[in-house]
Amino acid sequence: MITTVEVRNERGVLLSLSVQDPSSGFIVEGIDGLDPVRAVLVSSSFAQLDGAQYQSSSREARNIILKLRLEPDWVSTSVQGLRSQLYQFFMPKSRVELRFVSVGMPTVSIFGRIESFESFLFSKDPAIAISVLCFDPDFKSLDLNTVSSTTTSGTTETEIVYDGTVETGVLFEMTVDRSISEFAIRNRTPDNVVRTLEFAKAMVSGNTIAINTVPGDKSVMMTANSEDESVLYAVSPYSAWVELYPGSNFIRVSSAGAAIDYDISYTERYGGL
Repeated sequence: MITTVEVRNERGVLLSLSVQDPSSGFIVEGIDGLDPVRAVLVSSSFAQLDGAQYQSSSREARNIILKLRLEPDWVSTSVQGLRSQLYQFFMPKSRVELRFVSVGMPTVSIFGRIESFESFLFSKDPAIAISVLCFDPDFKSLDLNTVSSTTTSGTTETEIVYDGTVETGVLFEMTVDRSISEFAIRNRTPDNVVRTLEFAKAMVSGNTIAINTVPGDKSVMMTANSEDESVLYAVSPYSAWVELYPGSNFIRVSSAGAAIDYDISYTERYGGL
């Protein structure tokens, strides 16, 4: 159950909207657009073949509609004053962060742009309807999870139990303590599909490699002598970028020789509340 919606504008100013407590002058009467968004499915049809063949799919942007009721105390606040306060956060085309505080679920965050702000000026019960378009449709946990393990020359796997409801990318970080020329990150997903990312480049003791597999933010950076360099070319073009899927994922980082410490960090993503 959602208890509070926290709104932060582009300047970082916070507005807290309660679902039950009207003491702030605002109360959330309803929120639309929190369910999983609609998927766009692409298929192809063929002559002499019944039906169609699935090709790909993607999820649309999320449209959140906030429905607020204004509750002025008529001493220090008025309907006009409360409406003007909302303008600081919900002016059309401005960017906002929405955080949803719930009972029984982690606090999650989503960013969006204000599409419209509609106030019913002549209504007996003053109300506001605000439309927010979120182009990344996922709600993200505020917590960064980190799993530490070591490379192996055998078959040992590290289990990562992912509690999100949609797949998420990771940040893989490793500082080598000896010279290596290659390694591979192997992820066995909950349905036993194996996805492997292969990296091949000479590294010496003290070098750090950071591989970001988050969609839209993918990068491969190496730090040597305090200087950063993009080494995306060192990833095999046949590699699959590592992602965690809901459930138990089994990670194995393969490298010849003694074990090397590494960290995998990720943020849980939720397709709906």
